[in-house]
Amino acid sequence: MSFGWIDYTVFTLYMLASAFIGVLFVKEQHSMKDFFLAGRSMGPVVVAISVMAALFSGISYIGGPAEVYVNGMAFSFMVLSFFIATPLTTVFLLPFFYRARFITAYQYLEERFALSVRLLASGLFILRVLLWLGSATYAPALALERATGLPLEASILLTGTVTVAYTMMGGMKAVIWTDVMQFFVLLGGQLIIVFVAVSHIPGGWSEVWQTAASHGQPVPTATLDPTVRISWLGVLIGGALLSLVQMATDQVAVQRYMTARDLRTARKGLWLKLWVTLPILGLFYFTGVVLRTFYNHAPDPLATKAIDKADQILPYFVVHELPAGLPGVLIAAVFAASMSTISAGLNSLASATMVDFQQRLSNRPLPPDATQIRHARLWTLFYGVIVISLAFLVSGLGNLVDSVNTIIGLVGGPLLALFLMGVFAPRISAKPALVGAALGFVTAIFVWLNTPVSLLWFTTVGCGSTALAAALLSFVFPARSLDELKGLVWHPSMRGHDEVK
Repeated sequence: MSFGWIDYTVFTLYMLASAFIGVLFVKEQHSMKDFFLAGRSMGPVVVAISVMAALFSGISYIGGPAEVYVNGMAFSFMVLSFFIATPLTTVFLLPFFYRARFITAYQYLEERFALSVRLLASGLFILRVLLWLGSATYAPALALERATGLPLEASILLTGTVTVAYTMMGGMKAVIWTDVMQFFVLLGGQLIIVFVAVSHIPGGWSEVWQTAASHGQPVPTATLDPTVRISWLGVLIGGALLSLVQMATDQVAVQRYMTARDLRTARKGLWLKLWVTLPILGLFYFTGVVLRTFYNHAPDPLATKAIDKADQILPYFVVHELPAGLPGVLIAAVFAASMSTISAGLNSLASATMVDFQQRLSNRPLPPDATQIRHARLWTLFYGVIVISLAFLVSGLGNLVDSVNTIIGLVGGPLLALFLMGVFAPRISAKPALVGAALGFVTAIFVWLNTPVSLLWFTTVGCGSTALAAALLSFVFPARSLDELKGLVWHPSMRGHDEVK
């Protein structure tokens, strides 16, 4: 079978529906908080779905099953890290972000440390997200090209153009509601793939479970060796810090928390996301086992060179094994995952640039709301062009799961340390934090380039070396008084409070 006219029709209608959502909300953008925070009007269910969709990229949709198809289920145990990262974010960190005057997470760092720390953190975020979005745009397009025949250039341009258009027009509300639509397309698509594949496996579910228990590395290794790719310690410690980077320091996620009506609603959304994450990510990784079992009874397209990389296995199955019409829906789901990530990233890049750099460094009074919204749309367009350009320049990506987690870990480790030190280490001031972050970044890069340490530890190395250097330097540079830091650092008396004044 091939990608036929029915599939192209279904696919085109889905892309048009995504663009139409942007048009629906274009008249609701009256201020910066409307454009970037959806007027702080979202409920917990929408917040939960939006955060999950924003962080769940096309790389996850394609790369997750491919990882398990080749290496076994061990990496899927990373979902356990969310049970550590979520309580830490919800209880200890979220109250410091959720303030009426904040639009970005990095405004907190200026109040806690200094403007220089805010600019450094926001700059690191922009760098990391640009690399992430370039990969998240390129990788699914590459996989789809070989599996479906859709030209790489056309996939990148189509994904980027449609996403930039609805993000520019509808702001955060358009981003969130397309996230919700795309989330259900993703979930429904994955369920169809699983049930169709299992129906063609002679042994059915029992054979799938046998494959899960015997193929590759079924569970993480019980070892203290940091060079082992997936160990229990790496999953629980390295994985938790990796998850914290995205949940607690990433403007993409934090901006979605701040769309909630209040702090209590944001917390409910995060807890809901936690309990939804486990079965949904479990399903996506389990799809890799199902496909592995299916191709135990059919020619393995990876072995026969029908595809070049394991990351192409899911779209290949979709196009060659599903009846006409369904491939269009499911390939749209792959694009949906990419579009959710790109739209979330573009809106957050625009907010960080405008709020942390353009407006903060300007000596002029803020322009009228209409002018600010126009600037926000221009920044969205600017970053959209950069992301599309980066997608064309990205090449030589290895395993998609490894690539995206390496990017997050290397840049995110020092950034995570800045937030953790800000909340929990009142003795550390701006200069130790800045020097520590620089040393932490250099250390993480050195370890990546010169040692066989597993990618799960890159965040830990960057975060730990940043915190250690800053802690030592804090004995050289004077700390701010506790009176100055009131409300900016964690204190047990804050437990249970819904607002930080």
